[in-house]
Amino acid sequence: MAAGQIKKGGFIVIKNRPCRVVDVSTSKTGKHGHAKCNFTALDIFNGKKCEDMCPSSHNCDVPNITRCEYLLVDIQEDGFVSLMNEETGDLRDDMQMPTGTDDATKLAGEIKAAFDDSKEVRVTTVRAMGEEQIQSFKMAEGA
Repeated sequence: MAAGQIKKGGFIVIKNRPCRVVDVSTSKTGKHGHAKCNFTALDIFNGKKCEDMCPSSHNCDVPNITRCEYLLVDIQEDGFVSLMNEETGDLRDDMQMPTGTDDATKLAGEIKAAFDDSKEVRVTTVRAMGEEQIQSFKMAEGA
């Protein structure tokens, strides 16, 4: 996608990491003819701040991001979770609780508390560039 087309709240790849754009500033056209876009973004998996500058007419990589919702079936002691896709009935055991940042650790604690409270918990995962992570959760209605 052309750098000039990427807006605040969109996604961009900076240093081979999928990021959500939090700020875009565009400089004026200079002596060499290109306006430059200055991107400030946060990595969607670890929350680290990334910055990049690119001429507005040049193309930037944009990650393909998919969201999936699963029913939380079990949480193992080692931090892995069992998730069920309600549409297909498929089970997955390859996902870990979110870790790495304070927000992720807090989210993991909230999910575990809700699950231990024997509530029906649905988690939303985000997949981009070969990585996947639990990003949010909600309790089922009436639970």
